[in-house]
Amino acid sequence: MIDRFRLFMGPARLRSLFLLIALTGLVSLVLNVVIDEYDWVRPVQTLLALVAIVGSLIIVGGRMEAEDRARWAAIILPAVGAVLLGLLVVPNLLLPLSGAAAGWIIAGLFLFRSRSPMEYQKAIRYLRKNEYEDAVRVMDGLIKSEPDDANHYRFRAELLRLWGKLDRARRDYSRIIELEPDSAVAYNGLAEVSLQSGDYERALEAAFKAAELAPEEWVTLYNLGMIEDRLEHSAEAITHLEKALSLTVPDVRHRLLIHLYLARAYARSGNLTSAEEQLKSMKKHHSGLEEWQKILENDQATTLRAVLGADVQTAQDLVDGKLALDAIAGL
Repeated sequence: MIDRFRLFMGPARLRSLFLLIALTGLVSLVLNVVIDEYDWVRPVQTLLALVAIVGSLIIVGGRMEAEDRARWAAIILPAVGAVLLGLLVVPNLLLPLSGAAAGWIIAGLFLFRSRSPMEYQKAIRYLRKNEYEDAVRVMDGLIKSEPDDANHYRFRAELLRLWGKLDRARRDYSRIIELEPDSAVAYNGLAEVSLQSGDYERALEAAFKAAELAPEEWVTLYNLGMIEDRLEHSAEAITHLEKALSLTVPDVRHRLLIHLYLARAYARSGNLTSAEEQLKSMKKHHSGLEEWQKILENDQATTLRAVLGADVQTAQDLVDGKLALDAIAGL
């Protein structure tokens, strides 16, 4: 989920969001030092919190569809206006106005509730029971009524992948690209589904495009390097995987596999010294093996096991000393 949010936001917006929250939070912390000396400190801290909230909404809302953006504006803006009124005009009424703002947000979530989340929730309920056909049928109906919403195709593609219907998932990702030609998420999904079906050349083409559209996102480089590992393009895999590591890879399990692919690429290139360094890094990230084992044991991980099961086992054998580094070049 985090990976998709990063791709959805893009590096520039993500940096802006981080800086906004960090700066307003830092100023508020500094003001805590003099909070008891000046009456204006608490209102300023409240204002900073509002700036952070409203600024975050603007940054995230800029990536939303117009309909969703209007819905959230109708929910949030009146509440923010009520709090500002209490802060700046009638401070003696701040408490009841804040209560009214909170009440409006709760009411607005029901009044302006979109139809889409209800359909998604219904599909997820079917998914939890492994009833993939019913989950996809729900999304079929939603897509029929809203055929130009790329998010619906993206979610259905994910359901189809879990169901093992890779050709249908590929068509959905292709449809997203028709709707949003510069969607890194769509190309990344197309690369993943092609990788899952064993079509490495098509996967490589899509992964290159995803990395071109989102060059500062580790997940696109990770997928590109994984595909190049499969094709034994060692030099290219090293370039892209090293760049992925230079970015923020949040999950230890993904860092573990990046080091595995790098170790294999270096071993295939005859550079066992560098391969040994990657093995040392794998041992530092050994907790990622436990994460992968738990994920791969899930009933819904059939497709994922087919793609990554052998890699996870190779990593386990290397860390346990059951497999020599020079032996992984042929795996």
